Amino acid sequence: MSDMFTLYSAAGSGGVAVEAALTILDLPYRVVEMGTWFDPEAAEAIAAVNPMRQVPALVLPDGTLMTESAAILIWLAETYPAGRLGAAPGDPGRPAFLRWMTFVSAAVYSLFWIRDKPERLVDGEAAAAQINARTKARIAECWSVLDAGLTPGAYLLGDELSVLDLYVAVISRWAEKGRSRFYRAAPKLADGIRRVDADPRLAALWAERFPFTPGWEGV
Repeated sequence: MSDMFTLYSAAGSGGVAVEAALTILDLPYRVVEMGTWFDPEAAEAIAAVNPMRQVPALVLPDGTLMTESAAILIWLAETYPAGRLGAAPGDPGRPAFLRWMTFVSAAVYSLFWIRDKPERLVDGEAAAAQINARTKARIAECWSVLDAGLTPGAYLLGDELSVLDLYVAVISRWAEKGRSRFYRAAPKLADGIRRVDADPRLAALWAERFPFTPGWEGV
């Protein structure tokens, strides 16, 4: 049995948060590039792995398949506790850890499926524009809820990096104007997320998989 993880992912996608966790944990993995949201062939190809035709999908060394980014990140944090990337079962911080990981997945991440392609749900340019505007507003509102619900230290859940930080660091970059709206909606969280951006262990990963191009944060 190989000790290698296989991750179906794409540059700039939610899979990059999983890549970041695997990197921090120093686990061996290979990436199968699948830009499913812009490449119909990739979407069909990954259907054999994930019927939702989405990334990320993680194949464990024993062949077990995992999908859903939050589930993968929680599992990695729990399975490799020496990495200290999440509150373990029995830890007083566990309820908050699970609450906010699930919140980001359900309340924020899921809205990008709608925002990016409103035509999945509605017809016509006017309806699409309305959906786009309202999902952007809802995403900002959810970031504000996260901001209000946390008392961050160096990172979102305290003074230790967690997979929640990696998750938010990636998802908060998907706005059309960079992170500017995230910073306005969640000002308490900005320093911690910038700390993730600057983590030297992730420098090569960010450069390859989600580069910080000039002006990326927005205005």
